[in-house]
Amino acid sequence: MSNKSRLLFTRRKSRNRFSIKKKSSLSHRLVVFRSNANMYAQLIDDNNGHTLLTVSTLNKEVKKSISNNGGNIKAASVIGDIIAKKALDKGIKEVFFDRGGYIYHGRVKALAESARKSGLKF
Repeated sequence: MSNKSRLLFTRRKSRNRFSIKKKSSLSHRLVVFRSNANMYAQLIDDNNGHTLLTVSTLNKEVKKSISNNGGNIKAASVIGDIIAKKALDKGIKEVFFDRGGYIYHGRVKALAESARKSGLKF
């Protein structure tokens, strides 16, 4: 990533985070981070500033079902499904989706749609 694109991404990410925190009336936020090799999702309680759940392609339960490739759409779908099930087990039904400055396309979209199918509302 070039310096200019890294700077633009950082600005977009911070702008999105601040606007999400201002506009969100919900206390729980589903945050997505993606790298070239892996995908991560966290459920954060904004009122207390604590991370409630985290799921990534590095977890043992996820690695079994994705055949060691954590950077594809199938892995993102598995992550969305697992985090939605864990959130519902904790009694969290509605979250605010924070895509972290990434475009709603590809892996980010697959994670979001999988979480919606599993029962999360956002």
